Amino acid sequence: MLKKQNPERKHFTLLQWRGQSLSDVENTRLIEPNLDKVRSKSDVPPAVFMLPGWQLNDARRLVLSDVKLYPSVIKGILPIIAPTSHLELRRWTADFLADTFATPALPSKDKESMQPFVLDTVQSILETPDEDAHVLRSIIQTAASIYPITLRWIIENSYDTITWERITAVKTRILQIWDKGNPSVQICCIKFAQKVVLSQSVSGSEPRRGDGLDVSLDKVPPNHTLLDPRMLEAEAFGLLDRMLGVLQDNSSDALVVDATLNCLSVLVRTRPATSNRIVNTVLNFNPLKLANSPMTSKDRVMAKSMEKTTRMFLIHLAKRDPHNPLTPRIHQQIERLMRMKTEIFDETARKRALDLQKEMSEAKRLRALPPGAPAVLPQQQEIPELGPPPHTLGAIFTLTTSAPLSSFDVTSVPPPLLARLNVSTLVNVDRQALDRAIQAVKDRLTSLAVAPPVLNPNTAPLGVEEDEDDYEPDFYAAEDTEQILNKLDSSSEDLKPPSLEDALQLEVFTLPLAPPLTTEGAVSIGKMSISQLAEQLKASEDPTIKRPKVGFNRFASSFGDRDSLVTMLVRLAAQSTAGLADISPKKEDEDVGPSASVSSDIRGILHTYIVDDFRKRIDVAVAWLCEEWLNDKLQASRSPDSPVHYEKLALKLLDGILPYLHPQDKILTRFLAEIPQLSPAILSRIKHMCRDPTVVGLALTSLLYLIMMKPPVREAALDTVQGIWEEYEDARPTAGKYLAKYRPAWLEKAKRDAATPVSAPTAAANSGVAA
Repeated sequence: MLKKQNPERKHFTLLQWRGQSLSDVENTRLIEPNLDKVRSKSDVPPAVFMLPGWQLNDARRLVLSDVKLYPSVIKGILPIIAPTSHLELRRWTADFLADTFATPALPSKDKESMQPFVLDTVQSILETPDEDAHVLRSIIQTAASIYPITLRWIIENSYDTITWERITAVKTRILQIWDKGNPSVQICCIKFAQKVVLSQSVSGSEPRRGDGLDVSLDKVPPNHTLLDPRMLEAEAFGLLDRMLGVLQDNSSDALVVDATLNCLSVLVRTRPATSNRIVNTVLNFNPLKLANSPMTSKDRVMAKSMEKTTRMFLIHLAKRDPHNPLTPRIHQQIERLMRMKTEIFDETARKRALDLQKEMSEAKRLRALPPGAPAVLPQQQEIPELGPPPHTLGAIFTLTTSAPLSSFDVTSVPPPLLARLNVSTLVNVDRQALDRAIQAVKDRLTSLAVAPPVLNPNTAPLGVEEDEDDYEPDFYAAEDTEQILNKLDSSSEDLKPPSLEDALQLEVFTLPLAPPLTTEGAVSIGKMSISQLAEQLKASEDPTIKRPKVGFNRFASSFGDRDSLVTMLVRLAAQSTAGLADISPKKEDEDVGPSASVSSDIRGILHTYIVDDFRKRIDVAVAWLCEEWLNDKLQASRSPDSPVHYEKLALKLLDGILPYLHPQDKILTRFLAEIPQLSPAILSRIKHMCRDPTVVGLALTSLLYLIMMKPPVREAALDTVQGIWEEYEDARPTAGKYLAKYRPAWLEKAKRDAATPVSAPTAAANSGVAA
């Protein structure tokens, strides 16, 4: 606790606690800050905020509330970052400088006015030997933010040679630190190099309005006294090659590689002159180079990080410029990285197979032997005797007396795992030990085959004579006459015990034959499978389910996602029963046979699924109709009498969709534009829409799109517009505009006919004809 004392003594005590001496107080002339005075007056004494940390935080809150106070506060805190100051104060000041020149809230003019006296401090800190890494990082970030501001100042004020020499010295020093600093400092140096390349290269597009920091080589006049555009551009491309050198050398430092890729993405987007060089280097970069050697946990994390950053860089590049000539190579590289990652990390993530030979070795037991006891190798272990009969099949093949192994129930192990264990064990087993075990089992089987069967006196045949010396009286009930006669009647062959071979043979087990599959049963099973697919299709639309990311080389239905299920269902509906039923031309609209019934069930499920939410599922409708149209064409090429399904299904879908359309719907235009064929019946449905005046504009807009974008159906669409003009007076203003452009002669004739009154005889004749 500090005792109550005079202010000067209080300042001295606090500064001693912060690591400063009394001479620092006398030299800097510290005074107590008055925040109210700062808020009301921007001219703050230079050393206001050199006291404890909470006052510095007050200064930060003050400038965040009013950005106009930044210049005054910056002048006040610059002395704190002197080499003799406490390390915590220097770190705080360096971070504050970096935040000041990076914040977008501070206008560029204010930053430009502060950069001359801040550059002195930045240069002095960079030239200080053995500077703290935290301070260096913040100061390099400050220099990165100041560089475009200073370059713009020099472009407009060519007389200021001192500032240009100072920023050049700062740039040279940062490029020297780039080679010697730790990875965190190198990341900041890469960011500074990116700013230099941006400022000293040609911009490919117009800068955004109000972006004062978008400084490029285009703004340097050719006759500038200090700046030579050719030298600046050459220096920029030299720095770019230095940045790309990290990727060309296949560096294994994930921090530096990730920072380089993140900086290169900005250059590719804003400087087209550097795009090809950067993209070619990234395409040749192998982020999984660490996988060529045994990887530690750290190496695995670094390889994954570099692979993900490289892949995200390429993905965003392909999305931003899909028409780039390098886009096919970019997609190939993305697929290659994903495949390599799967092969490498899935293989390394698998658990090592259990080595039974090593588990069963006696290496650990040797340590438990008493001192001086002879060591017994595993292949020299004695195999126990079989013992008196009877014996089970498992006892014959048991070659160890270890309690855990002999009592282990092998049926509890899953068969696939057991097969893998058997393979690994047979590969690693000792040959001599295996031969000894096989010979031991053979000896056991031979001894059991040679040994006479043990007779039970209670069930022994009558012809057996027992030794009278070993006679013992029977204590069980004597056999009656009937039992004795039965034994005498039975042959001796029937009384022989089963042989060892018969006992060891496996009984033949035969599964009962399945009942024959009827037509009704097959149809019911098919309907059940279809209903399960429909349920999966609805469940696949759940946004909480994480869907796999697939590329261009995937199969049509191999991932179980929504697209795969839709592909499977539409192909089952269109192609599964094509050509299987003998259908006559008269029954082309009827489903014949159980196979056609299954197809009709699938089509009904698809129709219900689409109509339930047609705005979100219009892509399913288009895919289904395309598949049906293709199947109709293939079947028509094979048999002219094959049924046609496309037009019937398209009309059925339109009938389910049209009543629910509103005037702002664009689903109708998309549907008509993407289905493979537009027949007169389909276009007539569009014409009948105009009975509802609210959707006249939607119908005519859809027809106009077909007229402009689908030349094969232009005439049919124009005929439909003519029909709308003739039948619906409410649609004539809009339809007339389209006809005036595409069929002006017909429109003029139609208007004259409509304006000409019909004579009485003609009207009577027309009425008679109508009657």
